[in-house]
Amino acid sequence: MQTRQLGNSDLQITPLGVGAWAMGGAGWAFSWGPQDDEESVGAIHAALDRGVNWIDTAAVYGLGHSEEVVARAVNGLASKPYVFTKCERIWGEDRQIRKSLKRDSIFQECENSLRRLQTDTIDLYQIHWPEPDEDIEEGWGAMAELQKQGKVRWIGVSNFNARQLARAQAIAPITSLQPPYSMIQREIEAEILPFCGENNIGTIVYSPMKSGMLTGAMTRERIEAMHPDDFRKRTPNFQEPLLTRNLNLVELLREIAKRHSRTVGEVAIAWTLRRPEVTGAIVGMRSPQQVDGVVGAADFRLSESEVAEIESYLQ
Repeated sequence: MQTRQLGNSDLQITPLGVGAWAMGGAGWAFSWGPQDDEESVGAIHAALDRGVNWIDTAAVYGLGHSEEVVARAVNGLASKPYVFTKCERIWGEDRQIRKSLKRDSIFQECENSLRRLQTDTIDLYQIHWPEPDEDIEEGWGAMAELQKQGKVRWIGVSNFNARQLARAQAIAPITSLQPPYSMIQREIEAEILPFCGENNIGTIVYSPMKSGMLTGAMTRERIEAMHPDDFRKRTPNFQEPLLTRNLNLVELLREIAKRHSRTVGEVAIAWTLRRPEVTGAIVGMRSPQQVDGVVGAADFRLSESEVAEIESYLQ
């Protein structure tokens, strides 16, 4: 699988990375419902076997559990993938999620992630959300300190807008931005992607299939049957009036996929990779079987006419 340089770093990453959000399992505010750890480990191994060379997780996914699962999956491997994780979302014994960009908090979070990941250095450490906004400078300064200490190799951000990126960039170089991006969530096209392109900030997009909506496997019946702990059921794209429009979009993607013997998910991911500013896409995988339905997006390219066909529907 080809690789691309991530921003100003020496990281050469594949176009697809393993997303470990759902691997956090049940019992926290943004859970995807129950998840079998064996299936998670199997998904990671299957993706690595197909050439994927990075995993993206976060401390808050499963309140630490996702990081522990990732560590279990990569420990003992002869050739280890890059592991990216995030800070800023914290919790206590009450399991309620809070926000902190305070220096001491970020330092403690880093130590906790290093312990859970069973590593001495994090390849890419990211601020998960720019919240509280007034503490961005303090938080980014702490990230730069961690990099100088060697606790993390490279530092990035997630969910920042262009103005927040500029504020952080004035303190220390940003290696990467992780924003949401898909056919049904395109806000980053106007200002954020151009800013990243102009400032050599790598972009690794998340939710390219919009939390499973654009996989081709989502139906009204499946949504209705989702586990009560699955946050997706409560979001606008999984409810009317957007649900009908999204399911009709999937049928268009299915037609395009059939022309190339591809899956709907591969078409959706390839659409995000068409942008030159996008270095890679984070793809959630919950089982080894799901890997086969997405990994082909790494080398699949939509034609200009197919991009226009999709654009015509989205307008």
